[in-house]
Amino acid sequence: MATYHRTQVLLEPWQYGALRALAAREGISMSDMIRRILTNQLRPRSRGTRGLRTIAGIGRDRKASGRDHDRWLYGPPASA
Repeated sequence: MATYHRTQVLLEPWQYGALRALAAREGISMSDMIRRILTNQLRPRSRGTRGLRTIAGIGRDRKASGRDHDRWLYGPPASA
């Protein structure tokens, strides 16, 4: 069984309502929903995720081509 630390968080009314509704839809407690949200936000990101985020919207860039994918994912080539 996991060890938990009790804490107190003050929420704005809209935050409390949204959290309560989301937890109810998922069929879990509000505490469990908060832990899930925190886990998703605080989990270390893989290095590849940053690269994928950098190409979001590339289809709207009229100068980009299929040949540019390495530059978009990994940045410009390192100078020798």
